[in-house]
Amino acid sequence: MTEYATQFLAPALVLFATGFLGAVFKKNLIVVFMCVELMLCGAMLAMLSFSAVYGDLEGAVFSLFVLAIAAAEVALGLAIIVKLFRTEGTVSTSGMNSLGD
Repeated sequence: MTEYATQFLAPALVLFATGFLGAVFKKNLIVVFMCVELMLCGAMLAMLSFSAVYGDLEGAVFSLFVLAIAAAEVALGLAIIVKLFRTEGTVSTSGMNSLGD
């Protein structure tokens, strides 16, 4: 692997690790939601760096699909969080223990 790929893999790893740790340890659903988006950005940056190193466009095309899925996730995730806030009055994960209530 060349020096070019390692320049972008380190920030990709930092983004993904920050998102993962935030999603695991935070209690606020908005923060967890933002951390999942950070994980997607880290994975997409890694795909783009590997695509640039190996000279094929499959990683770049797949990252466009990741962007489309992230846009749909934002719309659906925020709608769920708003509905949860209206019914429960909070966006904290500490009081949630079942999906059917």
